[in-house]
Amino acid sequence: MTSRYPAIAAEITKLFAERDTHAVDVAVLQPADPFLDMAGEDLRRRIFLTESETGKTLCLRPEFTIPVCLDHIASQAGTPRRYSYLGEVFRQRREGGNEFFQAGIEDLGDRDTARADARSLADAHALLSLALPGRPLAVTLGDQAVFEAVLAALGLPRGWRMRLARAFGSAAMLEAALTDLANPPRNGQLAAEVATLVLDGDLEGLSAHIAAGMEDAGLSASSGRAPSDIARRLIEKAELRSVRLSNDAFSALKSFLAIDVTLDGATRALEDFAGAAGLSLGRALDNFAARAEAVAAHGLPAGTIRYDAAFGRPLDYYTGLVFEIGARDGAPPLAGGGRYDRLLTLLGAKATIPGVGFSVWIDRIEALRGDAS
Repeated sequence: MTSRYPAIAAEITKLFAERDTHAVDVAVLQPADPFLDMAGEDLRRRIFLTESETGKTLCLRPEFTIPVCLDHIASQAGTPRRYSYLGEVFRQRREGGNEFFQAGIEDLGDRDTARADARSLADAHALLSLALPGRPLAVTLGDQAVFEAVLAALGLPRGWRMRLARAFGSAAMLEAALTDLANPPRNGQLAAEVATLVLDGDLEGLSAHIAAGMEDAGLSASSGRAPSDIARRLIEKAELRSVRLSNDAFSALKSFLAIDVTLDGATRALEDFAGAAGLSLGRALDNFAARAEAVAAHGLPAGTIRYDAAFGRPLDYYTGLVFEIGARDGAPPLAGGGRYDRLLTLLGAKATIPGVGFSVWIDRIEALRGDAS
């Protein structure tokens, strides 16, 4: 493990105390399943996996949000509650090393989501301003909920909405999905019996057929994806291939994704888009407008905050606000965060607990501090 503790640790810890947070120290070894299920494709490929003595799959923590949420559920602590952390995370094939420090705040249970979102952004901005005094910062915002509201308003079926929502945050995946949506690929070469079951949407019959084929081939259903999962995916792919989006709807989706404006003009830009396309974005737009006002109330420089409708972050658990803060164009982000209102329920919480948070990359901050010295 990395032995050198960050030089700016004391400054960060002091800021966290001033921001009324509870410092938390979560275990380095974590259950792997929550990360494999919810952490996003890119992060899943980078996780260090191991096993316990009982055969349970574990991993070195690749980030802090999921462990902090698991600890909160286990402790049965009340909400709202704000947690802060500073410690090492571990990811394979990362430029700059496999072990590095992150710090951040997870804000759980505040039902005023606009206020909590704005506070999370302001906390991240304050931390970077403290660590890099005088250095201009650029903020990019996106909104998973607005994106999904546009998909629903366009009348896309659930399968396509799910695929596009999963692609949000990856330019390559989103472009590939849009290409398939505009020009659906032909059906693959399936055996006649399988093709019939797929076209009929017969999940039970297709699952049984796949299970029998695996048994005949000597394959164990427990060694990979379950027959029902394979069958569900085959049927979903067939449903996606059957969709033909109208030219007007496809044009509207591309127009939405091209929106890139400063935050003080973003609500009007979304209203104008919705009006021109004849769409209702409902609560998602109302929440966006409330958050924009809450961000402005923190006094952050409006000209440095941009809303990019195509911007997302490559973690599967985000449900609303997503953001990154960087020091200069083309450089890796220094901080990233967002809202994850479904995460705690998926992790086992008995009641819905809204959440929003951010992390900062300490090694990137220290590299910039070194450049300035």
